[in-house]
Amino acid sequence: MIRKAVGNDLPEILKIYENARRFMAENGNPNQWGKTNPPQYTLERDIQLEQLYVVVREGKIRGVFAFIPGIDPTYGYIEGAWRSDAPYAAIHRVASDGAGGILAEAVAFGWEKIQHLRIDTHADNWVMQRAIERAGFQKCGIIYLENGDPRIAYEKI
Repeated sequence: MIRKAVGNDLPEILKIYENARRFMAENGNPNQWGKTNPPQYTLERDIQLEQLYVVVREGKIRGVFAFIPGIDPTYGYIEGAWRSDAPYAAIHRVASDGAGGILAEAVAFGWEKIQHLRIDTHADNWVMQRAIERAGFQKCGIIYLENGDPRIAYEKI
């Protein structure tokens, strides 16, 4: 089951991101989220904007992601080319407590709402790159975050 995150979920959500950062570091990707990303204030804002979702299995939060319809400013410039300029939604900040299939569930959830999705990840995040490609996304190029960090950009239409 997927539902919108609420404020009371925050302690569990923070533990999931802590677990994800540790997993990323242990698997050759220590720099994408470092030791503090995403920061708590970002998650609180996502909850207030009703764009943070949790994946619940057997009554326990097992994963979390942001689903954000509309224009993402970091996707405004791409080295490469988007496949479509049609309205889209972005999936960001995907993390799990170690449970598999969280990205696939997030993509299925988003696909029910709009059949044009975008996502990005760090070049060192091989695990996520494979999951993104298995979910039917195609690599489109490189985008840059507000701080200038590059990310591999994908699109599913």
